[in-house]
Amino acid sequence: MIDLDDTDRAILRALVADAGVSAGELGRRLGLSQPAAWRRVQRLTDAGILAGQRVTVDRAALGFGVTVFLGVKLATKGRVSLEDFERAVVAIPEVQVVQHVLGLFDYRLRVVARDIADFERVLRRRIMTLPGVGQVEANVLLTEERRPGPLG
Repeated sequence: MIDLDDTDRAILRALVADAGVSAGELGRRLGLSQPAAWRRVQRLTDAGILAGQRVTVDRAALGFGVTVFLGVKLATKGRVSLEDFERAVVAIPEVQVVQHVLGLFDYRLRVVARDIADFERVLRRRIMTLPGVGQVEANVLLTEERRPGPLG
């Protein structure tokens, strides 16, 4: 891990807000030259702190107005059933995130659907038929606020 100074943290905040901002623009915002800003971004990348760029897709604009978090408890435990479940669930396009977790459930899924009827179809025809699925609990997302998290 490298030590981060205030300028590094400012660069991280700027890139979290807009990963496409240029080194020249970063430099102007932070009082650095373009090469100095680029070198700092490269240093953060080389250290593994910056790991690629992401595009945020507006799911609602694409017609996916419902997001549901599912807690899934497998009916049977064992390495084979975990691997079978994981292999099958990642093949479902509506399942955006698969998290293997500790606690009441074995997995937490983020599922998108066009509407509640579409979600019910995905749940009944795809998720409930996955290998090893036992108990499922659904939580419908009402609002979401994104926060960048700690930056050093």
